[in-house]
Amino acid sequence: MAAAGRRQLIVVSNRGPASFVRDERGERVTRRGSGGLVNALRGLLSHEEVTWIASAIGDEDRAVAGEAGGDAFDERAGDGSAYRLRLVAHDREAYDRYYNVVANPTLWFVQHYLWALARTPDIDERVMEAWETGYVEVNRAFAAAVLAELDRAPGSVVFFHDYHLYLAPRMVRDARPEARLGHFVHIPWAQPDYWRTLPDSMRRAIHDGLLANDVVGFHARRWRCNFLASAEELVGARPSPELDSVEYGGRRILVTSHPISVDVAGFLRLAGHDAVAAAERELVATRPERLVLRVDRTDPSKNVVRGFRAFGLYLAQHPEAHGRVGMLALLDPSRQDIDEYVEYLEALKAAAAAVNDRFGRDGWLPIDLRIRDDFAETLAAYKQYDVLLVNAVYDGLNLVAKEASLLNERDGVLVLSENAGVHEELAEWALTVNPFDLVGQAAALHEALELPAEERRARIDGIRRRVVEYDVAAWLSDQLADLEAGTG
Repeated sequence: MAAAGRRQLIVVSNRGPASFVRDERGERVTRRGSGGLVNALRGLLSHEEVTWIASAIGDEDRAVAGEAGGDAFDERAGDGSAYRLRLVAHDREAYDRYYNVVANPTLWFVQHYLWALARTPDIDERVMEAWETGYVEVNRAFAAAVLAELDRAPGSVVFFHDYHLYLAPRMVRDARPEARLGHFVHIPWAQPDYWRTLPDSMRRAIHDGLLANDVVGFHARRWRCNFLASAEELVGARPSPELDSVEYGGRRILVTSHPISVDVAGFLRLAGHDAVAAAERELVATRPERLVLRVDRTDPSKNVVRGFRAFGLYLAQHPEAHGRVGMLALLDPSRQDIDEYVEYLEALKAAAAAVNDRFGRDGWLPIDLRIRDDFAETLAAYKQYDVLLVNAVYDGLNLVAKEASLLNERDGVLVLSENAGVHEELAEWALTVNPFDLVGQAAALHEALELPAEERRARIDGIRRRVVEYDVAAWLSDQLADLEAGTG
């Protein structure tokens, strides 16, 4: 039974809040799960009775899952909060097809508008086989785990997350028509015509699967409206006049938008760690007079190559900036098992080298490119930038814009893509850019660097107020309220 006032909640995501590895002595250790989604949802653990279902990704995860007989087991979060963790050990080949062929890059590329349609995609036999024997099978395994947990706690609310799990809600709904299901999509939702790049059977299954939920949530109204349009056009759902729900299959599905946010207190604590202070000292000792920062994964959707080219154009137009203004690019290598990501990493290296070769001189490197996962270094850089460049092609939200503004100590200016979901929330305090317009981005970088001190302070103060007032706890509260409203 759940403790008084605590809901029974089943959270379902590809990655979980903990993973398991062997240390140098061969002993099993628990590592905190990575990624913005896991970090945001971790706040549920102290407030609700949570069972978390996730994939057993590494070898030690699979060993732990085997020792538990595939069932859930008791775990504790870093703050001591108790929860149950159920790791699903998928067939390795099925998981590879699910993750590296369908979820990434196929669905990711659809939802971020990343295909050059004259050349890609080719939905060939390999993709269709990966769909049937990978994506469908892994979703079926997740659904089976959810059904087992619903048998244990029939009153639980199930909270699915992201593009990895579009089919599982329909599988659960068909087996348990009374189940209470919600699904939050953390990436953009493409307009109906772009979904037509996928075969009819595939795109119908995706929309039908999501519409098996009671609530479907997005970060931005823009993505919610795109979903309502595609659900209507592709599977015949009927949006309400208020555009807050759809009728489909004899059911009403609530469709919402709430932008995820930051654990403000927790993030400020992390920023005070000794490792961050050491990284900041090193950065201060070597930084240029004015610092442009970007923090991203090496993902094509992040638009790093165009960002480098735009900075090069800025330098070409402003020789007075040579030797004074530099860009620090902290890039986390992403999905290097996938050809498109390997190719993009090489392209961004070449783009940075081109700028450095053209403009660099003794003692000044225009673009300081660091490809590594160093969280302390990132937090230190958040404190030190004068301009933050977020020029994503498309982004479901973009937490960097919030995190960095929260920590910055130099009244840094946010240059923000109009196609980032967070633009809807922070536009009045940012300088807006079109992510494809290099001239516009170069001009925005110059404007940001030349803004008067009072305006710089007013802009970042506005972002900070928003982040503090609507933090991750508020976002979680909205999710739970939606689940109550949509499943009541």
